[in-house]
Amino acid sequence: MKFKIILLAATSFLLYACSGNQKPVDITVSEKSKTTREHELGTVSEKALSSSARLPGQLKPFNEVNLFPKINGFVKQVYVDRGSIVKKGQLLVTLEAPEMQSQLQSANSRYLQAQETASASKEKYQRLKEAATEPGSVSPLDLDNALSRMKADAAIANAERSNVASVRTMIGYLNIYAPFDGMIIQRNISPGALVAPGKSTDQPMLILQDTRKLRLQVDIPEDYVDKVDLKSPVRFTFNAMPGQQHTAKISRSANALGSMRQEAIEIDVINTNGQLKPGMYAEVHIPMQSGAKSLLVPNSAIVRSTEREYVVAVREGKAALIDVKEGLSTHDSTEVFGKLKANDRIVLQGTDEIKEGDEVK
Repeated sequence: MKFKIILLAATSFLLYACSGNQKPVDITVSEKSKTTREHELGTVSEKALSSSARLPGQLKPFNEVNLFPKINGFVKQVYVDRGSIVKKGQLLVTLEAPEMQSQLQSANSRYLQAQETASASKEKYQRLKEAATEPGSVSPLDLDNALSRMKADAAIANAERSNVASVRTMIGYLNIYAPFDGMIIQRNISPGALVAPGKSTDQPMLILQDTRKLRLQVDIPEDYVDKVDLKSPVRFTFNAMPGQQHTAKISRSANALGSMRQEAIEIDVINTNGQLKPGMYAEVHIPMQSGAKSLLVPNSAIVRSTEREYVVAVREGKAALIDVKEGLSTHDSTEVFGKLKANDRIVLQGTDEIKEGDEVK
């Protein structure tokens, strides 16, 4: 009996505990706590980032030409090789084409024949003209026919003379001369080789470069083309010659954007001692116009991924992911281009955990 009373009391206690006013614990996180995040905020600033932009440049020859033959022929003799210094008008290669001599002889023969015919027609006309001074001795029709024949034969003789000159010109193409002073940097022929006129994609006989003066080409990004100071001196250092700083002025600009949305500018570099070589790279400091201002954000505000670069702007308390393109940078700030303006509020510590539309405070 006593055992039953104890069991009944224990059962009553358990029922009281289960049927009390205790509420279940909510282990879910509210939607608000998911989207509302606390972040350190800042603003987009606008100021002059730097007086110059540091961009890569590459040396190119001032003049360069691929030498092709103008007619078909065999290489008879090559007077230069790779590294040869040549002067304008210097003979570089001699070709031979035996059929050209035959063409010249044939053209000369036709010219001599036409010249004799023209001379005979002229003499005949002169005799008829003198005889026509006697009334009734020569009919006007015969005189006119003789005049026409004389003119036709003279025209044929002139044509044959031009043909001879043309063949002589073609024979002159068998000699290849240097079009300007420079250095032979490539030779692709040997005596006996058959050569023919080619296209730019074909292999040339020789490549000639003028390396006394070089072009330092720098490609200016589209965002900087209107900020470059074309009148101020440019500083540059070649990677192969660290510590040797050079100064020059911008010589010319393309005034047009290329396929990579960049404008090419060139700086003439005098290569007096021959130390500089085409193809060398340089670090160039391009001067910017005074007063040119840029939008700057802290370096940590930019979120970078394989797909995009963006900053997290705060618009009406919510996150807006604004795509940007980076420009110049310093130790703590980066120039950006995008749909931003000065004093826009942004998240200083950007992270990809912040999604579009999240509440930010």
